[in-house]
Amino acid sequence: MRFISHLDLMRLFQRALRRANLPVTMTQGFSPHLKINTGRALKLGVESFDETLTVHMSNKVGPAVFIESLNSNLPEGVKITKAEEIG
Repeated sequence: MRFISHLDLMRLFQRALRRANLPVTMTQGFSPHLKINTGRALKLGVESFDETLTVHMSNKVGPAVFIESLNSNLPEGVKITKAEEIG
């Protein structure tokens, strides 16, 4: 997973969130997409064990449910270890 690009990683999370059927907020406009944000993109080949992913949800979902449903739809090498609600 170290050699996956930032855009491919974003697509990976978008697909996993859709498969998990989580109530993720969609953008408005001509080409709607999921409202998710990451921190700065890592350089290709750089490995990290603590990155942040912000997912905007339309309905409240508990952190345990979020982690379980998303991890079951992520490939080996990518794992959500912690989730918290940001008001």
